[in-house]
Amino acid sequence: MKSEKHIKITGYSNLSWKDAIVRSIEEASKTLENLTEVKVLSQSAKIQSNKIIEYSVDLEIIFQIQSAEPKLISSDDSDSL
Repeated sequence: MKSEKHIKITGYSNLSWKDAIVRSIEEASKTLENLTEVKVLSQSAKIQSNKIIEYSVDLEIIFQIQSAEPKLISSDDSDSL
Protein backbone atom coordinates (compact mmCIF):
# COMPACT_ATOMS: atom_id res chain seq x y z
CA MET A 1 0.00 0.00 0.00
CA LYS A 2 1.20 3.50 -0.81
CA SER A 3 0.75 6.37 1.63
CA GLU A 4 2.11 9.90 1.71
CA LYS A 5 2.44 12.56 4.33
CA HIS A 6 2.07 16.31 3.76
CA ILE A 7 3.80 18.86 5.96
CA LYS A 8 3.96 22.63 5.79
CA ILE A 9 7.26 24.46 6.20
CA THR A 10 8.41 28.05 5.79
CA GLY A 11 11.76 28.84 4.18
CA TYR A 12 13.76 32.06 4.10
CA SER A 13 16.50 33.56 1.94
CA ASN A 14 18.21 36.89 1.50
CA LEU A 15 18.69 36.18 -2.24
CA SER A 16 15.40 35.10 -3.84
CA TRP A 17 12.21 33.07 -3.54
CA LYS A 18 13.82 30.33 -5.62
CA ASP A 19 16.75 30.18 -3.21
CA ALA A 20 14.33 29.93 -0.27
CA ILE A 21 12.58 26.99 -1.97
CA VAL A 22 15.80 25.17 -2.85
CA ARG A 23 17.29 25.63 0.62
CA SER A 24 14.08 24.48 2.30
CA ILE A 25 14.01 21.29 0.26
CA GLU A 26 17.68 20.65 1.04
CA GLU A 27 17.04 21.11 4.77
CA ALA A 28 13.91 18.94 4.75
CA SER A 29 15.76 16.15 2.95
CA LYS A 30 18.23 15.94 5.86
CA THR A 31 15.54 14.57 8.17
CA LEU A 32 12.84 13.30 5.79
CA GLU A 33 13.17 10.46 3.31
CA ASN A 34 11.39 9.81 0.03
CA LEU A 35 10.48 13.42 -0.82
CA THR A 36 8.25 13.34 -3.88
CA GLU A 37 6.73 16.79 -4.37
CA VAL A 38 6.74 20.39 -3.26
CA LYS A 39 3.90 22.89 -3.61
CA VAL A 40 4.48 26.60 -3.19
CA LEU A 41 1.57 27.80 -1.09
CA SER A 42 2.59 31.45 -0.77
CA GLN A 43 5.47 33.87 -1.19
CA SER A 44 6.20 37.06 0.69
CA ALA A 45 9.06 39.41 1.37
CA LYS A 46 10.20 41.86 4.03
CA ILE A 47 11.03 45.35 2.79
CA GLN A 48 13.35 47.85 4.39
CA SER A 49 14.32 51.22 2.88
CA ASN A 50 12.38 50.33 -0.28
CA LYS A 51 14.43 47.16 -0.83
CA ILE A 52 13.63 43.51 -0.27
CA ILE A 53 15.73 42.27 2.63
CA GLU A 54 14.24 38.79 3.08
CA TYR A 55 12.22 36.41 0.90
CA SER A 56 9.99 33.80 2.46
CA VAL A 57 7.99 30.89 1.06
CA ASP A 58 5.35 28.65 2.60
CA LEU A 59 5.73 25.17 1.16
CA GLU A 60 3.86 21.92 1.35
CA ILE A 61 6.39 19.09 1.29
CA ILE A 62 5.09 15.66 0.34
CA PHE A 63 6.90 12.41 1.03
CA GLN A 64 6.06 8.74 0.88
CA ILE A 65 5.62 6.79 4.07
CA GLN A 66 7.25 3.41 3.98
CA SER A 67 5.00 0.81 5.47
CA ALA A 68 6.63 -1.50 7.95
CA GLU A 69 6.93 -5.11 6.96
CA PRO A 70 4.60 -7.28 9.01
CA LYS A 71 6.48 -9.10 11.70
CA LEU A 72 6.30 -12.85 11.40
CA ILE A 73 6.04 -14.65 14.70
CA SER A 74 8.30 -17.65 14.91
CA SER A 75 7.97 -20.44 17.39
CA ASP A 76 10.87 -18.89 19.34
CA ASP A 77 8.94 -15.62 19.76
CA SER A 78 5.81 -17.17 21.28
CA ASP A 79 5.29 -17.06 25.02
CA SER A 80 5.79 -20.34 26.79
CA LEU A 81 3.42 -20.76 29.67
